[in-house]
Amino acid sequence: MTKKLPEPEEWTPPAGSWASSAANRRSMLGNRSRDTSPERALRSLLHARGLRYRVAAKPLPKMRRTADLVFGPTKVAVFVDGCFWHGCPQHFVPPKTNPDYWREKIGGNVRRDRETDARLTAEGWLVLRFWEHEAPEDCAEAVRAAVASRRSASG
Repeated sequence: MTKKLPEPEEWTPPAGSWASSAANRRSMLGNRSRDTSPERALRSLLHARGLRYRVAAKPLPKMRRTADLVFGPTKVAVFVDGCFWHGCPQHFVPPKTNPDYWREKIGGNVRRDRETDARLTAEGWLVLRFWEHEAPEDCAEAVRAAVASRRSASG
């Protein structure tokens, strides 16, 4: 069920709001946190290769973060990072509006990604991160090879 967003004229930003306008706020609230086109393309290719996985799942039970794809038995966590939200070195362009907010927001996302990678690695997981602009076929092959390698190593 899609959440109805307020019309721009119905919305008044709260004091200190992160949105510079009602239109920007509506746009931001409409961004997906899962099931993005790059994720769906990768999942389709992996499924066609016979791989099964959990979607938007916590690799570790007590971890508050989710991976886009989790291969539990082989301990492989896959993340498909958006170029804007995760600060892609090739494509990220800092917004001109509210630059201090965005510098801190994106920087925090990158720090959290690194913390997640370190924590999962310490627990024996293989973390695979891909940018949304990477070819899904290349990502799928990297995931397939990693899962196959970990399966053969464990048994």
